[in-house]
Amino acid sequence: MIDIGAYEGIRTPVVLAPMSTAAGGALAAHVTLGGGFGFLASQIKMKDIGVSYEDADHFRAEFGIARAALNIPHGPLPIGAGFLGFMLEQQSDLIELLDIALENRVRAIILALSNDTKRWVDYIRKYDQKAGDNHKTLVFTQVGTLTQAITAINDWKVDVLVAQGNESGGHGWVAAPSLFTLVSQIIAAFPGGVPLPVLAAGGIINGAQVAAYLTLGASGAVLGTRFVLTPETQYPEPFKQAIIAADPSSTVRSELFDVMGGFSGFPDGIDGRALRIAAIQKVAEGRDLKEVKEEFLEGMQKGQLDSMIIFAGAGSGLAKKVKPAQDIVRELHGDIVKRLQASSRVVSVT
Repeated sequence: MIDIGAYEGIRTPVVLAPMSTAAGGALAAHVTLGGGFGFLASQIKMKDIGVSYEDADHFRAEFGIARAALNIPHGPLPIGAGFLGFMLEQQSDLIELLDIALENRVRAIILALSNDTKRWVDYIRKYDQKAGDNHKTLVFTQVGTLTQAITAINDWKVDVLVAQGNESGGHGWVAAPSLFTLVSQIIAAFPGGVPLPVLAAGGIINGAQVAAYLTLGASGAVLGTRFVLTPETQYPEPFKQAIIAADPSSTVRSELFDVMGGFSGFPDGIDGRALRIAAIQKVAEGRDLKEVKEEFLEGMQKGQLDSMIIFAGAGSGLAKKVKPAQDIVRELHGDIVKRLQASSRVVSVT
């Protein structure tokens, strides 16, 4: 196992997921200030509730927010930026956002759901080479299967793997097994040790879970839903309360979230996990899809919570309070240390 803490100077092996609609410059910076590593999202789209940026000026502003929080007005930034590869491929103007992140000399770029990941890895490498400042932008990539992981290591030559199990909130691969299975498969595929850090992602909320994946062989964990429950997130308050009120059966994976929400363009084999909505049951009962969608959109216009797509992981409901991001990272650190110390005790069986 490669220790991501030693690898990157991170005190706590916890990484903030670059959640679209949630992770902006403030959240990324405060996770880093707490001792983890923060990513901000490159695409924020929640116009109906007042959060939206897709253009260069708004994206630059998020870096300004991060710099102010970190007190780093110039130079490299100890945070990362996340990009949906298929969006870069479909909308060439979004490449400017990638350039903005690289201009800010972020420590890392994470690529997800791309049809041509190698293209963007090469793009980032060439940018660094042309910059000539000896800064290396680490490339993380999200994988959902062992085959993808092996390709990312051998062909794409990435620096860090994010193994995303099917418990993860938001979008992911339909073929992804449980996170425990996926991490186990990746570790087992390299008997001499995986040649780069593997981060576990999907349904992780607390330090006990992080510690479990560290003992399994991961180098750290990526958390999304837990950091939605912070003052620094861009998620609206009603969404936070819905996640707090959830239980283990409250989330579900379904392609219907994209159908109802009008999200399009994702690669084949992708669906999403979110809090369960009535539309899913209505369709399962045989109701006409067009009619169900019309009802859903009408409810959305009225602000009904059951007509909102609230992407969240399977760990929803395990956290019951909104807390500052830095406090969450510190609590995670203490719990991870305690759990790892407990697991190292020698147990005598007689």
